[in-house]
Amino acid sequence: MWSWRAWKRQRTLRRHQVSDQQWAQALQALPLLDGLGAEQEQRLRERSLLFLAEKTLTPLPGLELSDHDCLLLAAQAQLPLLGLEELGWYQGFHELVLYPDDFVSPQKYRDPSGVEHSWDAEHSGEAWEQGPVILAWPGVEASGGWDGYNLVIHELAHKLDMLNGTANGLPPLHRGMSVERWAEAMQQAFDDLNRQLDADEQTDTLIDPYAAENPAEFFAVTSEYFFSAPDVLLQAYPQVYRQLQAFYRQDPLERLRLSESTGNARQHPEPGLQP
Repeated sequence: MWSWRAWKRQRTLRRHQVSDQQWAQALQALPLLDGLGAEQEQRLRERSLLFLAEKTLTPLPGLELSDHDCLLLAAQAQLPLLGLEELGWYQGFHELVLYPDDFVSPQKYRDPSGVEHSWDAEHSGEAWEQGPVILAWPGVEASGGWDGYNLVIHELAHKLDMLNGTANGLPPLHRGMSVERWAEAMQQAFDDLNRQLDADEQTDTLIDPYAAENPAEFFAVTSEYFFSAPDVLLQAYPQVYRQLQAFYRQDPLERLRLSESTGNARQHPEPGLQP
Protein backbone atom coordinates (compact mmCIF):
# COMPACT_ATOMS: atom_id res chain seq x y z
CA MET A 1 0.00 0.00 0.00
CA TRP A 2 1.31 3.43 -0.96
CA SER A 3 2.28 5.64 1.97
CA TRP A 4 2.82 9.38 1.61
CA ARG A 5 5.00 9.36 4.72
CA ALA A 6 7.24 6.58 3.38
CA TRP A 7 7.42 8.31 -0.03
CA LYS A 8 8.44 11.60 1.59
CA ARG A 9 11.04 9.81 3.70
CA GLN A 10 12.64 8.15 0.70
CA ARG A 11 12.51 11.39 -1.29
CA THR A 12 14.36 13.18 1.53
CA LEU A 13 16.99 10.45 1.74
CA ARG A 14 17.58 10.63 -2.02
CA ARG A 15 18.12 14.38 -1.77
CA HIS A 16 20.40 14.22 1.28
CA GLN A 17 23.10 11.61 1.00
CA VAL A 18 26.55 10.95 2.39
CA SER A 19 29.15 8.67 0.90
CA ASP A 20 30.20 5.43 2.54
CA GLN A 21 33.55 7.08 3.28
CA GLN A 22 31.89 10.03 5.03
CA TRP A 23 29.78 7.71 7.15
CA ALA A 24 32.78 5.54 8.01
CA GLN A 25 34.66 8.64 9.16
CA ALA A 26 31.75 9.60 11.39
CA LEU A 27 31.67 6.13 12.96
CA GLN A 28 35.42 6.28 13.53
CA ALA A 29 35.11 9.65 15.28
CA LEU A 30 32.37 8.48 17.66
CA PRO A 31 33.48 5.56 19.85
CA LEU A 32 30.08 5.34 21.57
CA LEU A 33 28.72 3.97 18.27
CA ASP A 34 31.03 0.94 18.54
CA GLY A 35 29.17 -2.33 18.60
CA LEU A 36 26.23 -1.32 16.41
CA GLY A 37 25.12 -4.05 14.03
CA ALA A 38 24.89 -3.46 10.28
CA GLU A 39 21.12 -2.93 10.42
CA GLN A 40 21.44 -0.49 13.32
CA GLU A 41 24.19 1.42 11.52
CA GLN A 42 22.06 1.77 8.42
CA ARG A 43 19.07 2.93 10.48
CA LEU A 44 21.23 5.47 12.31
CA ARG A 45 22.69 6.69 9.02
CA GLU A 46 19.26 7.28 7.51
CA ARG A 47 17.83 8.90 10.62
CA SER A 48 20.86 11.18 10.92
CA LEU A 49 20.29 12.42 7.36
CA LEU A 50 16.57 12.92 8.04
CA PHE A 51 17.47 14.88 11.18
CA LEU A 52 19.75 17.20 9.20
CA ALA A 53 17.04 17.65 6.57
CA GLU A 54 14.38 18.49 9.14
CA LYS A 55 16.34 20.63 11.61
CA THR A 56 18.18 23.90 11.05
CA LEU A 57 21.73 24.09 12.40
CA THR A 58 22.60 27.73 13.03
CA PRO A 59 26.28 28.38 13.80
CA LEU A 60 26.86 31.80 15.34
CA PRO A 61 29.71 34.11 14.26
CA GLY A 62 33.07 32.59 15.00
CA LEU A 63 31.98 29.04 14.21
CA GLU A 64 32.02 27.26 10.87
CA LEU A 65 30.69 23.73 10.49
CA SER A 66 31.78 21.14 7.96
CA ASP A 67 29.53 18.40 6.62
CA HIS A 68 31.47 16.03 8.88
CA ASP A 69 30.70 18.18 11.94
CA CYS A 70 27.00 18.19 11.13
CA LEU A 71 26.94 14.45 10.64
CA LEU A 72 28.65 13.86 14.00
CA LEU A 73 26.07 16.01 15.75
CA ALA A 74 23.16 14.32 13.99
CA ALA A 75 24.40 10.78 14.73
CA GLN A 76 24.65 11.56 18.44
CA ALA A 77 21.22 13.19 18.39
CA GLN A 78 19.67 10.13 16.80
CA LEU A 79 21.42 7.47 18.87
CA PRO A 80 18.89 7.69 21.77
CA LEU A 81 16.04 7.14 19.29
CA LEU A 82 17.61 4.20 17.51
CA GLY A 83 15.41 1.61 19.22
CA LEU A 84 12.23 3.65 18.91
CA GLU A 85 9.73 4.03 16.10
CA GLU A 86 9.85 7.27 14.14
CA LEU A 87 7.05 9.09 15.92
CA GLY A 88 8.29 12.67 16.02
CA TRP A 89 10.21 12.37 19.28
CA TYR A 90 12.02 15.62 18.54
CA GLN A 91 8.92 17.59 17.71
CA GLY A 92 8.44 21.05 19.19
CA PHE A 93 11.68 22.55 17.90
CA HIS A 94 13.25 23.03 14.51
CA GLU A 95 16.55 24.75 15.25
CA LEU A 96 19.84 24.00 16.99
CA VAL A 97 21.80 27.16 17.76
CA LEU A 98 25.54 26.53 17.99
CA TYR A 99 27.85 28.84 19.91
CA PRO A 100 31.62 28.89 19.30
CA ASP A 101 32.18 28.74 23.08
CA ASP A 102 30.30 28.55 26.37
CA PHE A 103 27.69 31.27 26.71
CA VAL A 104 26.18 33.35 29.51
CA SER A 105 22.55 32.67 30.30
CA PRO A 106 20.32 34.66 32.71
CA GLN A 107 19.00 32.50 35.54
CA LYS A 108 16.16 33.03 38.02
CA TYR A 109 15.22 31.20 41.20
CA ARG A 110 12.49 31.86 43.75
CA ASP A 111 13.45 30.62 47.23
CA PRO A 112 10.98 29.11 49.71
CA SER A 113 10.38 32.54 51.30
CA GLY A 114 9.25 33.94 47.94
CA VAL A 115 12.33 36.03 47.21
CA GLU A 116 13.42 35.87 43.58
CA HIS A 117 17.14 35.64 42.87
CA SER A 118 18.66 36.33 39.45
CA TRP A 119 22.18 35.90 38.11
CA ASP A 120 24.13 35.13 34.97
CA ALA A 121 25.57 31.63 34.59
CA GLU A 122 27.95 30.20 32.02
CA HIS A 123 26.46 27.24 30.18
CA SER A 124 27.48 24.87 27.41
CA GLY A 125 23.91 23.88 26.55
CA GLU A 126 20.24 24.68 27.01
CA ALA A 127 16.95 23.29 25.75
CA TRP A 128 14.05 25.72 25.71
CA GLU A 129 10.47 24.53 25.99
CA GLN A 130 8.86 25.15 22.58
CA GLY A 131 12.15 26.71 21.51
CA PRO A 132 15.57 25.79 20.13
CA VAL A 133 18.32 23.61 21.49
CA ILE A 134 21.45 25.64 22.23
CA LEU A 135 24.86 23.98 22.23
CA ALA A 136 28.40 25.29 22.71
CA TRP A 137 30.56 23.64 20.08
CA PRO A 138 33.45 22.73 22.44
CA GLY A 139 30.95 20.62 24.39
CA VAL A 140 29.81 18.91 21.19
CA GLU A 141 33.43 18.22 20.24
CA ALA A 142 34.08 16.73 23.69
CA SER A 143 31.13 14.35 23.25
CA GLY A 144 31.06 11.01 21.51
CA GLY A 145 33.23 8.82 23.74
CA TRP A 146 32.65 6.28 26.49
CA ASP A 147 33.46 8.84 29.19
CA GLY A 148 30.12 9.74 30.76
CA TYR A 149 29.77 13.09 29.00
CA ASN A 150 27.61 13.89 26.01
CA LEU A 151 26.22 17.38 25.63
CA VAL A 152 24.08 16.48 22.61
CA ILE A 153 22.33 13.58 24.34
CA HIS A 154 21.93 15.62 27.53
CA GLU A 155 20.11 18.53 25.91
CA LEU A 156 17.98 16.34 23.66
CA ALA A 157 16.98 14.26 26.68
CA HIS A 158 15.49 17.49 28.01
CA LYS A 159 13.47 17.75 24.79
CA LEU A 160 12.16 14.21 25.29
CA ASP A 161 11.28 15.15 28.86
CA MET A 162 9.40 18.24 27.61
CA LEU A 163 7.05 16.18 25.45
CA ASN A 164 4.84 15.96 28.55
CA GLY A 165 5.15 19.69 29.24
CA THR A 166 7.69 21.31 31.53
CA ALA A 167 10.78 19.14 32.05
CA ASN A 168 10.35 17.15 35.27
CA GLY A 169 12.26 13.93 34.68
CA LEU A 170 9.28 12.00 33.31
CA PRO A 171 9.23 11.61 29.51
CA PRO A 172 6.24 9.91 27.86
CA LEU A 173 6.66 6.26 28.79
CA HIS A 174 5.80 3.39 26.47
CA ARG A 175 2.77 1.21 26.92
CA GLY A 176 3.64 -1.45 29.45
CA MET A 177 6.02 0.75 31.42
CA SER A 178 4.93 1.72 34.91
CA VAL A 179 5.00 5.37 35.95
CA GLU A 180 5.15 4.21 39.56
CA ARG A 181 8.21 2.02 38.98
CA TRP A 182 9.88 4.77 36.97
CA ALA A 183 9.23 7.34 39.70
CA GLU A 184 10.40 5.00 42.46
CA ALA A 185 13.68 4.15 40.70
CA MET A 186 14.43 7.77 39.78
CA GLN A 187 13.41 9.27 43.12
CA GLN A 188 15.39 6.79 45.20
CA ALA A 189 18.51 7.37 43.13
CA PHE A 190 18.02 11.15 43.11
CA ASP A 191 17.59 11.17 46.89
CA ASP A 192 20.64 8.96 47.34
CA LEU A 193 22.82 11.28 45.25
CA ASN A 194 21.61 14.29 47.21
CA ARG A 195 22.28 12.52 50.51
CA GLN A 196 25.86 11.89 49.44
CA LEU A 197 26.37 15.52 48.47
CA ASP A 198 24.63 16.86 51.59
CA ALA A 199 27.05 14.83 53.69
CA ASP A 200 30.08 16.04 51.72
CA GLU A 201 29.85 18.47 48.79
CA GLN A 202 33.28 17.34 47.61
CA THR A 203 32.52 13.63 47.62
CA ASP A 204 33.52 11.74 44.49
CA THR A 205 30.11 10.48 43.34
CA LEU A 206 29.93 7.79 40.66
CA ILE A 207 27.85 10.00 38.39
CA ASP A 208 28.16 13.72 37.77
CA PRO A 209 26.81 15.61 40.82
CA TYR A 210 25.03 17.99 38.46
CA ALA A 211 22.36 15.28 38.31
CA ALA A 212 21.36 16.28 41.86
CA GLU A 213 20.16 19.73 40.71
CA ASN A 214 16.58 18.60 40.04
CA PRO A 215 14.70 15.62 38.54
CA ALA A 216 14.96 17.02 35.00
CA GLU A 217 18.75 17.23 35.22
CA PHE A 218 18.86 13.80 36.82
CA PHE A 219 17.09 12.32 33.79
CA ALA A 220 19.36 14.19 31.37
CA VAL A 221 22.58 13.25 33.14
CA THR A 222 21.63 9.60 33.59
CA SER A 223 20.68 9.50 29.90
CA GLU A 224 24.21 10.70 29.13
CA TYR A 225 25.67 7.94 31.29
CA PHE A 226 23.29 5.34 29.88
CA PHE A 227 24.77 5.85 26.42
CA SER A 228 28.34 6.90 27.22
CA ALA A 229 29.18 5.13 30.51
CA PRO A 230 26.54 2.42 30.93
CA ASP A 231 28.68 0.31 33.25
CA VAL A 232 29.08 3.25 35.63
CA LEU A 233 25.35 3.96 35.68
CA LEU A 234 24.55 0.29 36.23
CA GLN A 235 26.98 0.19 39.14
CA ALA A 236 25.61 3.39 40.69
CA TYR A 237 21.88 2.92 40.11
CA PRO A 238 20.90 -0.41 38.52
CA GLN A 239 17.16 0.29 38.70
CA VAL A 240 17.64 3.59 36.84
CA TYR A 241 19.63 1.76 34.17
CA ARG A 242 16.82 -0.76 33.74
CA GLN A 243 14.17 1.96 33.45
CA LEU A 244 16.22 3.78 30.81
CA GLN A 245 16.81 0.48 29.04
CA ALA A 246 13.04 0.01 28.84
CA PHE A 247 12.46 3.60 27.71
CA TYR A 248 15.18 3.82 25.05
CA ARG A 249 14.81 0.13 24.12
CA GLN A 250 18.57 -0.30 23.92
CA ASP A 251 21.34 -1.92 25.95
CA PRO A 252 24.50 0.20 25.49
CA LEU A 253 26.35 -1.93 28.05
CA GLU A 254 26.35 -4.80 25.58
CA ARG A 255 27.92 -2.53 22.95
CA LEU A 256 30.48 -1.19 25.43
CA ARG A 257 31.60 -4.69 26.34
CA LEU A 258 31.91 -5.55 22.66
CA SER A 259 33.95 -2.39 22.12
CA GLU A 260 36.26 -3.20 25.01
CA SER A 261 36.69 -6.78 23.83
CA THR A 262 38.10 -5.45 20.57
CA GLY A 263 40.69 -3.42 22.48
CA ASN A 264 39.30 0.06 21.87
CA ALA A 265 40.59 2.70 24.28
CA ARG A 266 38.27 3.89 27.02
CA GLN A 267 38.32 7.09 29.00
CA HIS A 268 36.75 7.06 32.44
CA PRO A 269 34.13 9.58 33.56
CA GLU A 270 35.30 12.66 35.40
CA PRO A 271 32.82 14.10 37.92
CA GLY A 272 31.79 17.72 37.67
CA LEU A 273 31.23 18.15 33.93
CA GLN A 274 28.17 20.39 33.66
CA PRO A 275 26.16 21.38 30.60
